[in-house]
Amino acid sequence: MEAETRTRIDEDADSSGYYLQKFRLYETHSNFYMIGRDKNRSFWRVLKIDRSEPSELNILEDPTTYTEHECCELLKRIDEGNLSTGGLKFVTTCYGIIGFIKFLGPHYMLIITKRRKIGAICGHAIYSITKSEMIQIPNSHMQSNMAFTKNENRYKKLLCTVDLTKDFFFSYSYNVMQSLQKNLYNYESGPVLYETMFVWNEYLTRGIRNNLKNTLWTVALVYGFFKQVKLASSGREFRLTLIARRSRHYAGTRYLKRGVNEKGRVANDVETEQIVFEDVPEGCPVQISSIVQNRGSIPLLWSQETSRLNLKPDIILSKKDPNYEATKLHFENLVKRYGNPIIILNLIKTHERKPRESILRAEFANAIRFINKSLPEENRLRFLHWDLHKHFRNKATNVLALLIKVGVYAVNLTGIFYCQVPANLKIDGSVITSYVENSDYGDSGSHHFSNNSDDGDSLESEVSSIGGNPKVKLPMFQKGVLRTNCIDCLDRTNVAQYAYGLVALGRQLHTLGLLESENIDLDNLLAEDLMSIYEMMGDTLALQYGGSAAHNKIFSERRGQWKAATQSQEFFRTLQRYYSNAYIDGEKQDAINVFLGYFQPQQGKPALWELDSDQHHNVGRRSGYADKSARSFMKRSFSDGNILSESDAHLTTKNLVPNQSLSAGKAQGANKGLSESTPAIACDNEISDYRCSYQPLIKDVQEDQCLESDYICYDRHGDSCNCSNFLDVDWLSSSGNSCDEDIYERSSITGLSLDGVNRLKGELARSSSKVGSSMKGKEHETIPDDPLADYSENFIRWVNNGVMLLN
Repeated sequence: MEAETRTRIDEDADSSGYYLQKFRLYETHSNFYMIGRDKNRSFWRVLKIDRSEPSELNILEDPTTYTEHECCELLKRIDEGNLSTGGLKFVTTCYGIIGFIKFLGPHYMLIITKRRKIGAICGHAIYSITKSEMIQIPNSHMQSNMAFTKNENRYKKLLCTVDLTKDFFFSYSYNVMQSLQKNLYNYESGPVLYETMFVWNEYLTRGIRNNLKNTLWTVALVYGFFKQVKLASSGREFRLTLIARRSRHYAGTRYLKRGVNEKGRVANDVETEQIVFEDVPEGCPVQISSIVQNRGSIPLLWSQETSRLNLKPDIILSKKDPNYEATKLHFENLVKRYGNPIIILNLIKTHERKPRESILRAEFANAIRFINKSLPEENRLRFLHWDLHKHFRNKATNVLALLIKVGVYAVNLTGIFYCQVPANLKIDGSVITSYVENSDYGDSGSHHFSNNSDDGDSLESEVSSIGGNPKVKLPMFQKGVLRTNCIDCLDRTNVAQYAYGLVALGRQLHTLGLLESENIDLDNLLAEDLMSIYEMMGDTLALQYGGSAAHNKIFSERRGQWKAATQSQEFFRTLQRYYSNAYIDGEKQDAINVFLGYFQPQQGKPALWELDSDQHHNVGRRSGYADKSARSFMKRSFSDGNILSESDAHLTTKNLVPNQSLSAGKAQGANKGLSESTPAIACDNEISDYRCSYQPLIKDVQEDQCLESDYICYDRHGDSCNCSNFLDVDWLSSSGNSCDEDIYERSSITGLSLDGVNRLKGELARSSSKVGSSMKGKEHETIPDDPLADYSENFIRWVNNGVMLLN
């Protein structure tokens, strides 16, 4: 019997299809022993961590796979061999290693001691952390009295401000750091997944992964938002999962991380995925659908400096990238991740008494025009500008209805992902990937990209015979992505992402056979349920990046909430965001930089809290508790280009679509710099300060007048260009005098067809004349980005004085 058990264990272990999910940590005077087992208590492994070295980390994995009985015998022998120094002691039960970190002295191990299941995807459990611990590796007797103990404790305290129990999630068997489409299409696995942009403990786990060449003992943490709910349509229940994954590249807080860095990575880069699958009895075919969208800061080199007396910091553009190389790198990266087309929805303001957002609008338009000039027509960026702020003030405009029309346009271009798994295959472990590998569409060259374009084909035309089962539908794939931004990528962006998500949900439920129509009305209960989930996501992401919950006035008015209560709520959220940005974000940024490895303490070097800026190679900034008399303004960062470079031993994965640059191979090496192991780039900024005198990018006329009249603009060099590098949705919704030929000409650079423009124009024009039933009779005010903006400097001083008293 014992021999049969041993044979089975060895065979299963060789298949690499098991995951360690529960661990017990023991200690002796000279070593830690971590015992890990799988979910079914079938496999037991042993990890030894040396405690005799004060500052070195030595980890050894026992290659043997044990039975439970064999593991108990091993522990007894270890205890007996260490009786003279106290024997073997149990420390704690844990659920995975978060990573290892070193400040100025010893190494520490971060472990998960309590977890909570928050959902499941394809039968794979997703967990959040409810408790974690930091354990010092060397024995206390090995640790000498060091002069840097005070700074050591300060770094430990700083790291602990990264609350792992909030908004971090992980899975042992599902690659939650990737989209469903990538997981079913890219059926590779292994340590390389930790090096993706969405694994926040990549740096913390780098040492143990490189040492052991596996990820059995660690968990990959994703930071952002995860919510799974059960809903119903037409009497049939389904599960909806909303995931937001924050990028660890150029990560930070609102004013300390803005725009794009020189590697093409943007601040507040978030991938949002909406997954839908029907709850069906075991043994029935499982239908799964997902769609991905993206949000991220405006991909230009810009920043903001603020003082504690300035509620609306001035926007500063850098002039060191005249050819928009960083912007181009960013969009090339999006193409590598999602394929073409890239649709950009820009929601920033058109008209301002003092130019702020409109400066970026003009520069963003010039950047897209410049990039599109070198691209083939089919790969050009599709740029939609719509001033949400202006339309929200107009009581005759139903903002959500207009955004839904834009969402329909985008979903028609990108399509959704859909896959049906036959009943005879269980979605467990790697079985679903083997189904994709063995089916007719497992090869990248034979994918059927059904993007639900206006081609008149019904879903039934997709039905084919796969594996002899005539009821199995062919898969559909998303190709391309909608990228949305406002100035902060928080409040307005979240409203637009909800509208896109609602359009996608209708398409997903129709594809799954749960809706007869692809459209979900705003008055439908499903629309209200989805709004609540997107509102939760918006609040979570806004707290992470901006320091307060999101401004949700559009959602509140849609529900018919009391206007005075909504205004009061928005006021206090703005006050909370102002306080966080002015007083808390510096320390928060320091903690993020240490956690992600962007700042690594060294003896003999300045401490993190002694630095003024996180703009240069010594990443960090003056901490709020370090010096109460510190400067009242904060230096904002353009780039983390000089941050310590990542591992040179980067492993590449198979991409969702074949690697392609924006220029479609015309410029060899166009993707250079997108590799995770790209060497650091120097950041010696030359700043063009627009605070005192705004230098228009448009000759003789304001940029907005240009867009709405002759559509001629000028770049920095004074060269004239056709402003048709983007489609101004404001213009489409208001203009009825332009001929079709003009519309086609102005849309040609974006890659829009004449029919597509006419359809979008008609839909927007009709929608703009309607008023939502819940909006009737209500006064529409400015979208509440800054309800305190009209308050005097005396009020801000009063707030700051109150803060000083509190401190």
